[in-house]
Amino acid sequence: MSKTVVVGISDLNVVGPPDVLVTYALGSCVGICLYDPAVKVAGLSHIMLPSSDLSGASAGPPMRYADTGIAMLVSRMEAQGASRLRMKAKIAGGAQMFAVISNSAISNIGQRNVTAVKAVLQRLRIPIIADDTGADFGRSVFFDADTGSMRVKSAAKGEWTL
Repeated sequence: MSKTVVVGISDLNVVGPPDVLVTYALGSCVGICLYDPAVKVAGLSHIMLPSSDLSGASAGPPMRYADTGIAMLVSRMEAQGASRLRMKAKIAGGAQMFAVISNSAISNIGQRNVTAVKAVLQRLRIPIIADDTGADFGRSVFFDADTGSMRVKSAAKGEWTL
């Protein structure tokens, strides 16, 4: 029997089949789903901010940031038998959740998160095979360790699978 493993904000987790990873309330945050289809190891990270360099040492857990959180997720997946060479990524979130009143760092944090996630994955040579980022609505993500499918739900837009 499968279980649903919840990944909170600034958190990550790794599972195998038949389990499902879920993260709720991705607004400007980005959910990164990584999958190694050969061993069916699935990982999900819910990042809040693009870079740990901007915050200093006392700014919270490393899972909060794209640069450190994705690296931790890859390491945990490799510890479960996954290979970075086989990993594929699916990403969602990074929405513009606030009305743009200026060109401040807060107003475009969603896009900055998406840009950082894509840069980290490119540096790690993990291809992005599905991308549901941007726009102006929140999302929740369900990631199936058996199939590698990512189901996205939005109160504003319904539900779809990538």
